[in-house]
Amino acid sequence: MINVPTAVLDSLYGLALGDAFGDRWFGILRRDGPAALEARTLPPEPLWRWSDDTAQALVLVRELVEGGGTVDQDRLAVRFAAAYADDTHRGYGASMHDVLRRISAGEPWREVVAGQFGGQGSWGNGAAMRAAPLGAWHAAHLDAVAEQAARQGAVSHHHPEAVAAAVAVALAAALATRSRGGPGPARPDFLQAVAERLPDSDVRSGVRIAARMPEHTSVRHAAEVLGSGYRMSGPDTVPYALWCAAGHLDDLHEGLWFTVAGRGDIDTTCAIAGGVIAARTGVAALPPAWHAAREPLPPVVSE
Repeated sequence: MINVPTAVLDSLYGLALGDAFGDRWFGILRRDGPAALEARTLPPEPLWRWSDDTAQALVLVRELVEGGGTVDQDRLAVRFAAAYADDTHRGYGASMHDVLRRISAGEPWREVVAGQFGGQGSWGNGAAMRAAPLGAWHAAHLDAVAEQAARQGAVSHHHPEAVAAAVAVALAAALATRSRGGPGPARPDFLQAVAERLPDSDVRSGVRIAARMPEHTSVRHAAEVLGSGYRMSGPDTVPYALWCAAGHLDDLHEGLWFTVAGRGDIDTTCAIAGGVIAARTGVAALPPAWHAAREPLPPVVSE
């Protein structure tokens, strides 16, 4: 079996745990309201199913394994479409249903993706939600992180804001990986280091705003200012998720509870935060109940 770097697997497992944990809260909040969240009552379901966030992250990690860290866009497009065809009930967004069905039918992925939303492409958060393990893979080379994150993002999301969001998450995971075993950077410094390597974009502006927020800022205020994914776009998801992660780089458990409190697109914000934090901490410190509840992951690579 091909060896996958430890930080990559840690990031993937953190992403999957955040995704599955966050996804349970949609139903709980509809049923019980915010009281359950304030009480930090664990989701009671016997199985926390992961969503398309994890499904696509698994595809991306397998692509990195086969490509030695380099993303082959044509092959990745086929992989995404095949994973979708195998299980269409993972919470894919409406535009991704259309994109992946058409790619499965043999249409050229570049034309399909570029034609979304009147030719501007999707600026959704799907390219970002899966990107953390890629950042962990290339952590030693930040230019490669940005390049490969953009390449994988463009396979499904043509809009430059969506691509910038993917690059931001991958860079954050890379920086978290680089700090393993040492002191964690302060939240403002961490976020500013991400922003410095982003293209001019709303995503970069959002990350910079997040970096300037006072330490006492409440999660509710941060979610209102930065956006916590209610629009399901890269710019209104990633700055908030990275703000949450940057404030909890040594505590995955607290980081996920903190992130979910912002509501919004909860599975995706928690997947992003989980993937970034776990690239530094791993997932072993999470309570055993979390590991037991999360739906098992398939093997990352075949024998």
